[in-house]
Amino acid sequence: MDSGADRSSARPARAAHRARSRAVLAAGALAALLAVGGCGAASDGGGTADRSLASSEDAEAGGRADRAGGQYAPGADAAKQARKAPDPGASAVTHVIRTAELAVEVRDVPKAVAAARVAAQDGGGLVASESTERLDDAYETSRLVLRVPRDRYEEVLRTLAGSGKLLSRTSDAKDVTDRVVDTESRIATQRTSVARVRELMDRADELADVVTLEGELSSRQAALESLLAQRANLKDRTSLATITLELTERDAPEPAGDDGPGFVDALDGGWDAFVTTLRWIAVAVGAAAPFLVTAVAALVGWRAARARRERRGAAAEQRATGPAAP
Repeated sequence: MDSGADRSSARPARAAHRARSRAVLAAGALAALLAVGGCGAASDGGGTADRSLASSEDAEAGGRADRAGGQYAPGADAAKQARKAPDPGASAVTHVIRTAELAVEVRDVPKAVAAARVAAQDGGGLVASESTERLDDAYETSRLVLRVPRDRYEEVLRTLAGSGKLLSRTSDAKDVTDRVVDTESRIATQRTSVARVRELMDRADELADVVTLEGELSSRQAALESLLAQRANLKDRTSLATITLELTERDAPEPAGDDGPGFVDALDGGWDAFVTTLRWIAVAVGAAAPFLVTAVAALVGWRAARARRERRGAAAEQRATGPAAP
């Protein structure tokens, strides 16, 4: 009987011990999860202000969508599982926008332009734009904008600089790795947000909820398309370097024997001045002709009216004095 009582009293003790062990393990697991979450939050805290702003906007929009969907909102676990974090290896790649400007003096501009095209094409690039201008019918100048892969950038740059006399050279390299990583993160978040709203629309039954969710979906899709366009632009500018090439010919020599104007030049100048003066006089006369015609007509009318008044006065005076005495 005593042994049975001892075993009965030992069972609650072992059960309590197991319960404490489980509690300790659960507390340890919770502490580990919090530590991992804290590390992730610390790593995310190094992002840019744009990422924080996008997250806050998305959270606010998500709240509106949840209120619109009501009981149709999926659980937080499903949303977390749908969220895709950016590739950790992507941040290890450096994204740089490279640009350069060259001014080269050559003997033959058309040949130099053709050589520049060949250099760009051999390097796997292309000619983005080209313009040629002839100055004073003496020499040509051309401007080319070349896009070449970043791994062939230095090689093509050396080839173009060695095509003639190098007048000037400027180059620039801008690191946009943070912008690329930030854009990728925002795209992943925005895609999750779009998927979330679509899921809410599939579960919504009320017309008001559907209308609200359609507005949310349109705004989020527009934001996603804008981010995708930014990513495409960054990819194009980082994968292809831009080289602006200015090609000019040597200045043509001035003609010999030019000792200033002579008699013939003076005669030509005087004749031009004379013709110009006559032309301006004709223009002035043509402009004043209507006024002159009007003035002449008014003068003729005034003289006719005066002569008529004088004749009438003379006739009246003659009638008043009567016939002359014999």
